[in-house]
Amino acid sequence: MNKAPNISIVIPVHNQEKYIGRCIRSALNQKYPGSEYEIIVVNDASTDRTSYALELFDKEIHVIDNSKQLGLPAVLNAGIRASRGRFVVRLDADDYVHAEYINVLNLHLSTNDYMDAVACDYQLVDEKEQVVATRNWLEEPIGCGIMFRIEHLIELGLYDEKLLLHEDKDLLIRFLEKYQIYRVALPLYRYRKHENNMTNGKQVVSRYMKKLIEKHGRDKVDESCSNIGGIK
Repeated sequence: MNKAPNISIVIPVHNQEKYIGRCIRSALNQKYPGSEYEIIVVNDASTDRTSYALELFDKEIHVIDNSKQLGLPAVLNAGIRASRGRFVVRLDADDYVHAEYINVLNLHLSTNDYMDAVACDYQLVDEKEQVVATRNWLEEPIGCGIMFRIEHLIELGLYDEKLLLHEDKDLLIRFLEKYQIYRVALPLYRYRKHENNMTNGKQVVSRYMKKLIEKHGRDKVDESCSNIGGIK
């Protein structure tokens, strides 16, 4: 059996034929030894040409195919459970990353035992991949761009599969009750803004925000949506 990689990149995907190729290429083109990281793509029963796009990379990535759609948190959990790395990082299928993405985050975690997780800043890009804005992760946290020690995620029970939206906020709330996230002040993640972003549906966002508040209380949720405590 091949030596276990140091890092696992988990990519959840559902009907992202337009963007998944760009996403995977950015993950493959990392300035980090290819033998030291793996790319796990979990295809959540896509009905477009996503499956065909994944076949183009079949020798370079590990694909998990769901026969029926399970939703984002369940897909992320499947990817994490399949991971062999000691560090795990999420990359959404319509986003992409800088070539130093995992190298820089890995350097922080591997050389600082006291760090539980590290999160990099990010850039908002449009359909033409033009940078619209640069964001400080501490001030405007997102669920991506964070490298975790995998044992911490397993201990916390991974993502809540009942929260089909705001699963990232829920995980951060639970994570920060015990651990800390340290900010890397480099915009290494590219967050693509487009008309099909999952978070564009206001009614859906509102419904799952209510569920999040029911689970944690308004004070904790308000804190997580603005300036999360526990980030250094």
